[in-house]
Amino acid sequence: MIVSSVEQVQEQTIKIDGIKTFIRIKGQGEPFLILHGWGASADSWLEVQNILSKDFQVIVLDLPGFGRSDLPPKVWGLDDYKDFVFKFLEKMKLENVYLLGHSFGGSIAIKLSVDHPEKFVKVVLVDAAAIRRPKNIFKKAMGMLAGIMSLFSFLPGYKFLRKSFYRIVLRKTDYLKVAGIMKEVFKKVISEDLSGDCSKVKIPTLIIWGKKDKITPLKDGFLIHKLIPNSKIELIDEASHAPNLSHPEKLAQIIKENLC
Repeated sequence: MIVSSVEQVQEQTIKIDGIKTFIRIKGQGEPFLILHGWGASADSWLEVQNILSKDFQVIVLDLPGFGRSDLPPKVWGLDDYKDFVFKFLEKMKLENVYLLGHSFGGSIAIKLSVDHPEKFVKVVLVDAAAIRRPKNIFKKAMGMLAGIMSLFSFLPGYKFLRKSFYRIVLRKTDYLKVAGIMKEVFKKVISEDLSGDCSKVKIPTLIIWGKKDKITPLKDGFLIHKLIPNSKIELIDEASHAPNLSHPEKLAQIIKENLC
């Protein structure tokens, strides 16, 4: 699918396996697919999409469970999201794609590049949430404490105490932002470590990381760089976990310098 004008923006909703999926396309040229992070949507990549659309046909979709797309039909894991995006590529007849994945989307991008390398020219991982380390004793103890706290859910002020516990002690704010099936999806997604998958990536990979990222720390970026044979890492000094929001021009500049 080609959009006729660099300035033209095409927004539409399509169905993939019965799942209503929102997509936004801008630009012309080689296809550049962006997979957003957890809790985000296509809207979080508007500025980057506008900049890159001068050189690529930039496609951003709301993954199932986010933005204007339907919820997944059951509790999905990373493989389910990978299969969904592959079906999207097939439906849109996209080949020779530049693939960017941010955070949660980075995990999906890694899975895709391992299972369907023929589809992609190059992969860009932005603060990818791919490394899951074993819980240390402190985290295990805090998890047990969280379970004990749930026994007192009938007490006044429980919700406030629970939120404070997750934010201050466990530092898990994403879990508090989800409800229903997406809460179970979140737990399933974060349970999978992709260290082994990273070493199987053969596509040239550009890794971009915010130096101040506290959600997926910089050491994860260097580990992914070490694990992926044909990879290069670029850092954004003042950025944290979402350089697409805080430093869109710098992020787009790094991408263009390495891909164009």
